[in-house]
Amino acid sequence: QVQLEESGGGLVQPGGSLKLSCTASGLDYRLNALNAMGWYRKAPGKQIELVATITRGGSTNYADSVKGRFTISGNNAKVTVYLDMNNLKPEDTAVYYCNAEALTTTRKRNDYWGQGTQVTVSS
Repeated sequence: QVQLEESGGGLVQPGGSLKLSCTASGLDYRLNALNAMGWYRKAPGKQIELVATITRGGSTNYADSVKGRFTISGNNAKVTVYLDMNNLKPEDTAVYYCNAEALTTTRKRNDYWGQGTQVTVSS
């Protein structure tokens, strides 16, 4: 069973920084290839939105709202993805979810999700 373990959320003042980490385990690499990992977030009353993703090859994608402030990175050997969040704003307050995208040998995509970690930006 695939599990994504997240850590690093918390309460921070505007302008502060936080670092999120997520490690995946339990993926059967005989049947699956990990294609990408990333972070999504859901604020109260809003839909879940993409924050940043990184492919196994290192290509990154960011939401416009976090470009220049957030940096995603990954460690393929540890199957871990990080999200460095700087200059945090109140509008960054949300539950952040780690995502892992895997492809089966028949090219079927499977998405796996962490339980979510709360990030609150407030003075």
